[in-house]
Amino acid sequence: MADGTDTVPEPRSGMPDPHLTEDQFRARFMSQFADPAFDGLTSHLVEIASAAWDGYENSRKSPRTVKAGTVDGSFADPDYDLAVDWVAARAVIIEAQSRHEDKSLPARILLINASSRSEHTCPGEMSKTYRLVEIAQQVIAAAGLEVEILDLSRLASEYGRNIHPCKACFSTAAPLCHWPCSCYPNYSLGQTQDWMNDIYPLWVAAHGVMVVTPVNWYQVSSPLKLMMDRLVCADGGNPDPTLTQGKQAKLAKEIELKGWYYPRHLEGRLFSVIVHGNVEGAENVRRSASDWLRFMKLEPAGPLAEVDRYIGYWKPYATSHEELDADTMVQEEVRNAARTLLEAVQAKLEGRWVSAGAELKSPVQK
Repeated sequence: MADGTDTVPEPRSGMPDPHLTEDQFRARFMSQFADPAFDGLTSHLVEIASAAWDGYENSRKSPRTVKAGTVDGSFADPDYDLAVDWVAARAVIIEAQSRHEDKSLPARILLINASSRSEHTCPGEMSKTYRLVEIAQQVIAAAGLEVEILDLSRLASEYGRNIHPCKACFSTAAPLCHWPCSCYPNYSLGQTQDWMNDIYPLWVAAHGVMVVTPVNWYQVSSPLKLMMDRLVCADGGNPDPTLTQGKQAKLAKEIELKGWYYPRHLEGRLFSVIVHGNVEGAENVRRSASDWLRFMKLEPAGPLAEVDRYIGYWKPYATSHEELDADTMVQEEVRNAARTLLEAVQAKLEGRWVSAGAELKSPVQK
């Protein structure tokens, strides 16, 4: 091979098989319809369960496909069957990239509420995180920029909102991780209603991104971590699934060992990170989130755009909103972070932004 490697490693195997028996599958499928409202529909549900079992047993992950050559001429294998869901997701991303590059349009900022807390489900109260996002939104909207809010709390409060976990294809070989992610939807496993195909273009269209997260057990929130993991395909992911014939692991290993180019699909966008906690962990979480964004080749907007603070330190959770009401300094720090991100985005679009070392290449991509 080009790098002197004589053989391609065989993909390792040996984990227990998760395949269900038909009885196990039917029991799990029917458990979704425990509401007595479905009692009169049992015969219909049995028929639907049979159809779902057939798809599961025959591994019909993507039952509707289109030949790659009918999409456009950019794919290595025009005869490969691409999932129509993936083709649609790719088209929206291409459109978002065009919008990002169109200098005649207003700059766009993506604000992310990473808390799962919402008054619309079990917690019974809005999050402080969302309030901080609203403060930032007011600053950016007043400057005339477009603002998009990605409210990750909807994973916990809205029907049919899911971010399925990353399957770590990248760790087998970089080209096996497709941009956008092709792991979902997986109809045979019931892994549908995945939100990421709507989320990818929000990141692509943005010129600046602000992530606002609470500290949950010394870490970012679980909704944010799900999104972070699924954004791995934006950092070196393969935009042509026909190169790997879908998910052919050994073929992907061969391609990587020949020399992968690691396309950075979100490179150059500017970021801000706001982390708030109650007792511990805020500084480490802020570093972790900022390091993640830097590794994807996004650029920090400036020191004031990265904030880690405690709101109501060691105070009762029951009065946490009142603590935020009184903490006008934290509120102003969030405004300053938004102003810093705004200033950086405007400077970059006007050609005044200096990225020292931007043309230098790391000796190791991953």
